[in-house]
Amino acid sequence: MKDTTAEGVIDAHHHVWDLSVRDQDWITGPELAPLRRDFLLADLEPEARTAGVTATVLVQTIDVPEETPGFLAMAKDSDLVAGVVGWTDLTSPDVARALAALRERPGGELLVGIRHQVQGESDPRWLLRPDVLRGLAAVAEAGLVYDLVVRPHQLAAALDTARLLPGLTFVLDHAGKPPIASGELRPWADAVRLLASLPNTVCKLSGMVTEADPNRWSVEDLRPYADTVLDAFGPRRLMFGSDWPVCRLAATYAEVIGAAGELTATLHPAERHEVFTGTALRTYGLTVTGSSQAAQEAPCA
Repeated sequence: MKDTTAEGVIDAHHHVWDLSVRDQDWITGPELAPLRRDFLLADLEPEARTAGVTATVLVQTIDVPEETPGFLAMAKDSDLVAGVVGWTDLTSPDVARALAALRERPGGELLVGIRHQVQGESDPRWLLRPDVLRGLAAVAEAGLVYDLVVRPHQLAAALDTARLLPGLTFVLDHAGKPPIASGELRPWADAVRLLASLPNTVCKLSGMVTEADPNRWSVEDLRPYADTVLDAFGPRRLMFGSDWPVCRLAATYAEVIGAAGELTATLHPAERHEVFTGTALRTYGLTVTGSSQAAQEAPCA
């Protein structure tokens, strides 16, 4: 693992893409049009540094095998990226071999997790397919975590999957994509609380601004959902992520981290440290050098 500093915030969830290297076929329609351009680490770095972010986790965007090796090489050459959540075909009988091959590539020691775009699967029980469960077991055997990107109707399958694989840590991305724009809490909140009852689950305080009304969201719109995951998972199982550059559909990087600061303002400094640094360090196994004292000063609005 690469050493990273604890003297700042860890952004546990962001993306990058270069459309000249690889298309992002999910970026379609007028609503997503602002994302149809390159977003590179060089674009993120000044925004992250200004916001007090000293380390990040780079997360996969598309389910193709070529993306992850590129991300690993990029992370190896970066002073900012401390870990990569990549992709491999979980349905393949050769998952273990594929994971081992990724570990042998340049930057392979920075592979910390695997993710699949489950939110795009038509089968709400996709995670429970025998071939997928076999693949997830291989992820656990490799000492990696699994990032869950699911919609509320898929949380039941996520719960059953996490129960079947207690040795695998499941990280719920974007708080399970709650229906913030509609203002509804249930049944999302009930499903999230059930998932949080399992000790092998963690949640990301990320992706919320794009689930709200992108044109007129407020921190108060987000608060009931943030409070739900804070109460359900607790600060030691909750971590901040920007979801940059997708967040730019609704907010700047500074606005996203400022909102997270407001949403956690009532926590004790040590608890805020967990949300903005500690949970990501433990969950993804990032190696730390330096004092963690400064990281307890979480972002303020």
